[in-house]
Amino acid sequence: MNCPEQQGARTVWIADGQAPDAAPVIDPEAVARRAASSMRLDGPKAAGPRAAGTYVVGMPMWMWAEPSSSTFGPVSASATAGGVTVTATARVTSIRWSMGDGATVTCHGPGTPYKKSREVTESPDCGHLYERPSYDEPGGRYRGTATSTWTITWSAPALGDGGTFTETRQTPFTVDVREVQVVNTR
Repeated sequence: MNCPEQQGARTVWIADGQAPDAAPVIDPEAVARRAASSMRLDGPKAAGPRAAGTYVVGMPMWMWAEPSSSTFGPVSASATAGGVTVTATARVTSIRWSMGDGATVTCHGPGTPYKKSREVTESPDCGHLYERPSYDEPGGRYRGTATSTWTITWSAPALGDGGTFTETRQTPFTVDVREVQVVNTR
């Protein structure tokens, strides 16, 4: 049962033959959260930017994560309380990249891996352009984070109830950004 206009409403499961006052109160979302806590939900496995890579001011940077069940989903688990089983399924719905230079980029998928054949083009779905080098940063590198938002959809069919909630997981990364200077010798 889903009653959005009823703030704080709870579902009560009463087994056949039990008196209403003897029934335990079951919060199906709490059971769903217990199911989600048994899942392995990791932060994104950032494949680009590469930690060993050197990037250039003013050149498009492609960002992407390697998807797997523990880094992108879907992952499912169930939990039971008071005879009520709740099934939860988690999927990453976005990755928020904090680039270390004050910029953030939100991508709604794992991103597209860069290939040399694409030359100097912008990523079709997840990219950034650094405007200054990272020389003055600690260690000479920008320190960023990639934060996955996991959307967890749950259902309790016996109660006719369901819903969603989110959790986040974070992975740090560093980026070495340099300037390129051209000297004309004519």
